[in-house]
Amino acid sequence: MKKFNFRKVLDGLTASSPGGSSGGGSGAGGGSVHPGGTAGAAGTPRDEIQETLTSDYFQICKTVRHGFPYLPTALAFDPVQKILAIGTRTGAIRILGRPGVDCYCQHESGAAVLQLQFLINEGALVSASADDALHLWNLRQKRPAILHSLKFNRERITYCHLPFQSKWLYVGTERGNTHIVNIESFILSGYVIMWNKAIELSTKTHPGPVVHLSDSPRDEGKLLIGYENGTVVLWDLRSKRADLRAYYDEAIHSVAWHHEGKQFMCSHSDGSLTLWNLKSPNRPFQTTIPHGKIQRDGKKPESCKPILKVEYKTCKNSEPFVIFSGGLSYDKACRRPSLTIMHGKAITVLEMDHPIVDFLTLCETPYPNEFQEPYAVVVLLEKDLIVVDLTQSNFPIFENPYPIDIHESPVTCTEYFADCPPDLIPVLYSVGAKHKKQGYSNKEWPISGGAWNLGAQTYPEIIITGHADGSVKFWDASAITLQMLYKLKTSKVFEKQKLGEGKATAEIVEEDPFAVQMMYWCPESRIFCVAGVSAYVVVYRFSKHEVNTEIASLEVRLQYEVEDIITPEPEIIPPFPDASSQLPSLKSLSGSTNTVACEGTMKDSIPCLSVKTRPVRMPPGYQADLVIQLVWVDGEPPQQITSLAANSAYGLVAFGNCNGLAVVDFMQKTVLLSMGTLDLYGSSDPYQRQPRSPRKSKQFAAGLTELSDSPVSLELERCKSPTSDHVNGHCTSPTSQSCSSGKRLSSADVSKANRRGPGRPPFRKAQSAACMEISLPVTTEENRENSFSRSRSSSVSSIDRDSKEAITALYFMESFARKNDSAVSPCLWVGTGLGMVLILSLNLPASDDLRQSEPVMVSPSGTVLTLKGAVLTFACLDCMGTLTHPPYEVWRDPHSADDGEKTRKRKLVMHSPSSSQDMGDHQFAVICSEKQAKVFSLPSQTCLYVHNITETSFLLRADVVTLCNSVCLACFCANGHIMTLSLPSLRPLLDINYLPVTDMRIARTFCFTNEGQALYLSSPTEIQRLTYSQEMCDNLQDMLGDLFTPVETPEAQNRGFLKGLFGGSGQAFDREELFGEATAGKASRSLAQHIPGSGGIEGVRGAAGGVIGDLTRARIALDERGQKLGELDERTASMMASAEAFSKHAHEVMLKYKDKKWYQF
Repeated sequence: MKKFNFRKVLDGLTASSPGGSSGGGSGAGGGSVHPGGTAGAAGTPRDEIQETLTSDYFQICKTVRHGFPYLPTALAFDPVQKILAIGTRTGAIRILGRPGVDCYCQHESGAAVLQLQFLINEGALVSASADDALHLWNLRQKRPAILHSLKFNRERITYCHLPFQSKWLYVGTERGNTHIVNIESFILSGYVIMWNKAIELSTKTHPGPVVHLSDSPRDEGKLLIGYENGTVVLWDLRSKRADLRAYYDEAIHSVAWHHEGKQFMCSHSDGSLTLWNLKSPNRPFQTTIPHGKIQRDGKKPESCKPILKVEYKTCKNSEPFVIFSGGLSYDKACRRPSLTIMHGKAITVLEMDHPIVDFLTLCETPYPNEFQEPYAVVVLLEKDLIVVDLTQSNFPIFENPYPIDIHESPVTCTEYFADCPPDLIPVLYSVGAKHKKQGYSNKEWPISGGAWNLGAQTYPEIIITGHADGSVKFWDASAITLQMLYKLKTSKVFEKQKLGEGKATAEIVEEDPFAVQMMYWCPESRIFCVAGVSAYVVVYRFSKHEVNTEIASLEVRLQYEVEDIITPEPEIIPPFPDASSQLPSLKSLSGSTNTVACEGTMKDSIPCLSVKTRPVRMPPGYQADLVIQLVWVDGEPPQQITSLAANSAYGLVAFGNCNGLAVVDFMQKTVLLSMGTLDLYGSSDPYQRQPRSPRKSKQFAAGLTELSDSPVSLELERCKSPTSDHVNGHCTSPTSQSCSSGKRLSSADVSKANRRGPGRPPFRKAQSAACMEISLPVTTEENRENSFSRSRSSSVSSIDRDSKEAITALYFMESFARKNDSAVSPCLWVGTGLGMVLILSLNLPASDDLRQSEPVMVSPSGTVLTLKGAVLTFACLDCMGTLTHPPYEVWRDPHSADDGEKTRKRKLVMHSPSSSQDMGDHQFAVICSEKQAKVFSLPSQTCLYVHNITETSFLLRADVVTLCNSVCLACFCANGHIMTLSLPSLRPLLDINYLPVTDMRIARTFCFTNEGQALYLSSPTEIQRLTYSQEMCDNLQDMLGDLFTPVETPEAQNRGFLKGLFGGSGQAFDREELFGEATAGKASRSLAQHIPGSGGIEGVRGAAGGVIGDLTRARIALDERGQKLGELDERTASMMASAEAFSKHAHEVMLKYKDKKWYQF
């Protein structure tokens, strides 16, 4: 059976992989097994290890999208279901209800959404898109789908209106015509209101596009049409003629009715509001320019910016609300975008942080002919969603329960942890909850529709996002929701940059110098490390207690040195000063930096940023334990950090860049190792490296990510390695040196002279995870978000083999360092950009008591393993094929008051030695590079399995993850393929061409985690989560929220008998009779084309699997039908009762006046 599955996978690979260079994951030699002579102690592992995972366990599907909809364009609200829909410029629709109810759907065309209209309380939504198509979405299924589409061929859609409880949609066009669409069949009616019929015959100019459509609240047979040039027409649908026409000499942007249907208000391009009365349409009943300055000589107030939208909402017990966006005076150029609320004589201006896209007033009733009673305003901004409470006089905003502030500062990196310790989420929430803001409305969030339950998946999940301003956010991501737990500001450890210093500092980035580049988190020990763009690492410990303390800091000198044999342009530069004069103290740092810059002398031994030297108050949560900074070397800026790892049991943190590797003891606060990559090999360097001539002093000044705007084909870059940047990763300092720390370690022995010119100019800008250096088109909308580079092992250009070899992967592990080792010992695995794997031995003090005083020794073991391409990830399996976790220290509060001497002892969890000694004396090392994966048996170092993952592309991310109590290797390739391989045998289990890397943001932020989950940043503001587990795909329907819940439509207020008789004939208006085919005929076929959607089939398939789902849906439909019939019965009975009562009263009145003469009344 297993063999059959294996074949099936390979067949699937050949079927699914496209041909040519973009072809799939598995190249030649896929899954090939190399026994490698004897397998050492492992014997024949395939006989020993029973692998449980097969291809049946894997399937890819998107689960949920979090964050703010990117580039929003439209807004709609269902006042009965209480759900909100937002359309975007990329053709996406996000539908939001109560927290947990968050649905994402996408138009296949990708055309921008112009307008959205709910079929109120019907579980359906109409979208109008920029490609002149209308779509009907079915919301009665967990994943909405399109039921019908209607594509206009000859006219462009500009405005839509669907009256409450009507099945006829009015569609206005750019030519000024109004068409009518049947919502049920999605077919165009033959009834058309042509622009030349609507305006007066004497008018010589075209009125412009239709900008507004609405039926009169008083009479549904009257349609108000607003044209852009200032003409408003009230069209009688029955008699097919204009009832009234109103003209104004300023362009119209929007129109709003008074609920009685006797007045309407227009907003105009000169910042004015005009109020019109139906009885006197010749001129406006009232004209105001709310923000215009009143002129002294009695002239009309000066004009202002256009009022883009106005809403006119009435209240029973107070003055009406007039709410509008725009309309500010031109003289205040720097004024922020504003929403103005006029209530009686009070005018309140709410200033917004971003431009207003649209707003909606939420009212108590869905009926347009009743007092509206507004209670809130939803304001959609370009980068935020705000809801204002209208029931309180100071108009507070509601606290937003959705995670829409992911992009508060651009995201630069992400990490994802599934199945982490359950106590972490409440602990992080408790320290984060103390920072909650005050001043929100005390009312419940008004967008409360839909239903959501926890589902079967209960393990805790945490997502961590690093940002361009140095902040780090921890999110609770359990059960496909997202809620912020805690925010850490890493910039707090540094002095603020003083304005005006500018070029005079030692900074290497001018903008966002604190941007987070990499993060390492150990959930069990709660150790957290951050690598920043300005070449520093901060080690954080977690504490529940506030503390006031100084921040310890170290400085590391890391350079890359090759003997200079040929020197084309010899320059005489004096040798380094002795070690004691290398490090200016922190206090004199800013002064010395200024002098250095002014005199033009070379910067040396200066860190890029200044750590705070005074005691700092640290609130409960993550507190900085140690800051390690790389320093300038002979005018060369420190290179960005490309790899980072830490281990709480060993008390060590390691990080590397393209110059070399540094290992720091964060318990003793000392630098243990600072070595160029070349020196790590010692005599076992497999490459014959040629010395490089020094670089010329004038060199291309490339910023951290200065992406070319010209689109370059991804195909050209596919085969290149992502290890060294062609911009920032083209590391230029060719020297390696042992370190100098803040404590001036004696290991600083600087002897070799460097014949090199002054350093290159500072980098321009730290940029968001939006881009990595694969040459891809960058759109203008995403300029800032799209522009950060972090040098993981993932910038894309070919390696400069003669010079640099970046450290691309690090891993602390209990392992066999050498071939003849009989027992495991602490090791640091080091992977480089040239595919080399080095093992460093860590010699730790024998007892815990000596850990703080005895030195830790780090030494290369001499073991070197090789792979093709830059090394991405390591993992260790025991002899049974089970994933072995690195040892860790159990978390204890470093500042706990009740800790005595006994409890201060460290409690270490050592996973491997005891267990693996019982089960055997060997382990498997899993190593994955950007081109291939290998499994070695240790200590024999025999390569048991090798799988060439891709020949034509390269991997961007690889993670060893657990799934269904087993383990596999998950890979994401630059050609868009997601693959999984079994462990230890590296059999292909899944290979799907899922996600073409059209944007570097995806490559930067993609990460896998346990239980078949993964995520990436799909836009600068949104996180997309997906699963590669078949089980989760099967259970997804249970986990998603319901958008539609059966809610009874509120009854219309009793209008009274006389009002019904004389208040217009709105109730008797029969649209079917007027617009139906029998009366209006068929519309021209060439005008619009009907396209049936796939929603019907998908809806049935998606609602549930199989017959049971169908039966359930049928039963629900019957229940709803029965419910509606019951309501109909009750209404009929009450109408009969009121008719009888009326008849009785009428009879009594008749008897009373029967015999009286006319003059007796």
